[in-house]
Amino acid sequence: MAKPVLGRGLSGLLGGVGSPPKPAGNVFASEPASAPTPGEKGERVQRIPVANVRPCALQPRRDFSQDSLRELADSIKEQGIVQPLIVRQRGNDYELIAGERRWRAAQMIGLSEVPVIVRQADDREVLELALIENLQRESLNAIEEAQGYAQLIGQFHLTQEEAATKVGKSRAVVANALRLLNLTPELQAYVRDGRLSVGHAKVILGLGSAEGQQLAAERVLRKSLNVRQTEDLVALLQKGAAPKNGAVAARPAPGSDAHVAHLQEELQQRFGTKVNVRYRNGRGAIEIKFFTDDDLDRVLKIAGVNLD
Repeated sequence: MAKPVLGRGLSGLLGGVGSPPKPAGNVFASEPASAPTPGEKGERVQRIPVANVRPCALQPRRDFSQDSLRELADSIKEQGIVQPLIVRQRGNDYELIAGERRWRAAQMIGLSEVPVIVRQADDREVLELALIENLQRESLNAIEEAQGYAQLIGQFHLTQEEAATKVGKSRAVVANALRLLNLTPELQAYVRDGRLSVGHAKVILGLGSAEGQQLAAERVLRKSLNVRQTEDLVALLQKGAAPKNGAVAARPAPGSDAHVAHLQEELQQRFGTKVNVRYRNGRGAIEIKFFTDDDLDRVLKIAGVNLD
């Protein structure tokens, strides 16, 4: 069965606009701002003040990596903004439809103007286009993607099938993504931060209660359980059996020292996160995983390290 077309896709986002303005050092093309750029809709690229652009409340993406933004800012410094931002006019200001990363990076390096295409779009079109852009670039985390689908369905009264068609996904993909929103807010944050994989989360969803889900997630993190081991754990919890220590513990790699495996397990319980211990002939390393700045602060406090 042929895969459905991705809505209007990025070509739809840009309305068939031709070549973007060419950068000249750290500035944009020297053509007049009013020079038209050929396109299916007669749209043109124009420059507007960065200060007049504001983010859109319908943007499904919430997390922006600072390292990624800095890399983009460095690229813009050298090459300029190659792809115009897509905006819609709101009074004297312009609201972003697509290109928030470029806008943020432009602010980081102090650009006064950005190239834009002004688009006439209602809220539904804005959300669809923002979802399409992010999904095509695979820049949404699993929770953001699920929330985007939920917003599209709830705000515009669509079925899962209709929402899937809008963004070029199968209904099963949309349905599975939406299931993640049945997790507690805390566990959704674990998925958002990468502490729990989507595979782990889907297994944990087999537990109906928030308390059961939280208990399972904490044990998964402490024991560094893989998805198969998480399935075993959830099966025990569903039967009402409290798993004994080590019942579904992470199995040491074949040939690894039992004492090292025990030490690794103790450290994981101590720090409440994944720990890797490598040891060979009296040498090695201990690696403690953290996933957010707050998580790092927590680990440091447990280790007795004070950065003040």
